[in-house]
Amino acid sequence: MLFDAVHCALLAATSVLSVLVVWATRRARGTNALDKWLRCSGWVLLICSVLYTVWLLLPGNWHVADSLPLHYSDVLRFITAVALIWRLKWAVMVSYFWGLTLNPQAMITPHPTMLVAEPVQFTFYWGLHIAVWLAPLALIWGAGHRPDWKGFCLAYLCAFLWAIFVMPINAQLGTNYGFVNRPPDGASLMDFLGPWPVYLVWIGLMMAALWAAMTWPWTRRRSRNSQVSSRRVSGSTVTST
Repeated sequence: MLFDAVHCALLAATSVLSVLVVWATRRARGTNALDKWLRCSGWVLLICSVLYTVWLLLPGNWHVADSLPLHYSDVLRFITAVALIWRLKWAVMVSYFWGLTLNPQAMITPHPTMLVAEPVQFTFYWGLHIAVWLAPLALIWGAGHRPDWKGFCLAYLCAFLWAIFVMPINAQLGTNYGFVNRPPDGASLMDFLGPWPVYLVWIGLMMAALWAAMTWPWTRRRSRNSQVSSRRVSGSTVTST
């Protein structure tokens, strides 16, 4: 049941962990300890993601509509692991934009079965979704990686290409990975955006606006800092002459 005691407890725990992760990574910024901690976290996330994928593919758990790693959150786990381990710019940007907007939908409005699932699936589902939420907080607010417009375009392009990749697979298998062929069966925010494909257009526009809002403050701050630095250099030059 959405927003029952279990669901609210999970969301509350995620909120507390978010504060702790930002606080801890900011304190450790620039140290070897932070680099090792992020790298280790990435390997743990990668291993757990592989194990969950294999577990879903086992005969007793196999279901064509749910077991293939084709949801945005499925591929995002692996991309986020790459971002944590190697700190590649493209992976960090996808982790930031997808992880803080697409991924939370699975936590805020999960399918009701994910709140009463058997222990293995419950642990993997919530543990991985929470980890993918926390990772960009650590990378951006903690380790100091900064979004820019190139990263915005890259993340948006990746989201578009993934939808194009998954659509024909869904059509062939009768599945709905990424929810790009129809809205999810359970309650979700997509219910307010109209039928297919209208809701995809609205989601695309909303993503563009939201991700732009997530980019602009960082680029504006860098521009302001550059101007301040230029003025200081100019002032020093005038003084010295």
